[in-house]
Amino acid sequence: MATIIPEGEKIRQAVKWISEIKQEDENASVFSLIEKAALKFNLSPKDENYLRSFYSEK
Repeated sequence: MATIIPEGEKIRQAVKWISEIKQEDENASVFSLIEKAALKFNLSPKDENYLRSFYSEK
């Protein structure tokens, strides 16, 4: 049975995962990690675009 995840939870999980990877490897490409996170957390294209804008502001 599929687990229902609250709206926005996937993005929070993705941001946490990307942050953990960046702490381990500062040279890791954020945009490459976003692509991997999109697959890992089953993000929608809208969610992926949100992450791109979120990290490009930093």
